[in-house]
Amino acid sequence: MTAALLFGIGSPLVVDVEESLHRAGLRVAAGIHNCGGRHWLPEGIAVLAPEALSGALLDLPYLVPLFTPRHRRLAARQAASLGLRHPLSLIDPSIAAPRRLEIGPGCYLNAGISLGSNSTLGAFVLVNRGASIGHHARLGAFVSIGPGAVLAGGVTIGEGSMVCAGATILPGVTIGEDAVVAAGAVVTRDLPDGHLAAGNPARHIRHDNGLKAG
Repeated sequence: MTAALLFGIGSPLVVDVEESLHRAGLRVAAGIHNCGGRHWLPEGIAVLAPEALSGALLDLPYLVPLFTPRHRRLAARQAASLGLRHPLSLIDPSIAAPRRLEIGPGCYLNAGISLGSNSTLGAFVLVNRGASIGHHARLGAFVSIGPGAVLAGGVTIGEGSMVCAGATILPGVTIGEDAVVAAGAVVTRDLPDGHLAAGNPARHIRHDNGLKAG
């Protein structure tokens, strides 16, 4: 394998993913622009519409470089519907990955992350720059972890939830599905499905956070 596709290039995160692929010895064969508006793919890399996917392109592995869980989930579904069948999991080579780590298809772990042992990451999890994931973490599919977030040991995060930049989750806490931990929040107790945690210590607020794809 020498090349990969980026499916969904409307996020600035694209440039970090391209750098991680380069460090891993992989080139970006093309970026698939699956929605209108600006794309963030560096110059010199082909930009294709979804309908251009055919032939050998469908055999390439692909990543979905979109941070919001809902957007990543929808893009992954679209990619599969168009015939892409090899989601790539990429751990930036700068990371000292533990031997005991289970990682699902389609995950992306950005540069500078600290990873504890005996952790499990579901499909299409995205962990951004400089985050710290403690030992025995359990992250469900399509979870997003923002830059500099800290998950202590034994934290569980339900499918489709998002932990924003600089948040801290204390040991053994469970975050429900489609929940949001706001930037800088310090979460000291379990957070139910669909709730927002904000502040220090974090308050829990039930609201429509827009993460669920339906």
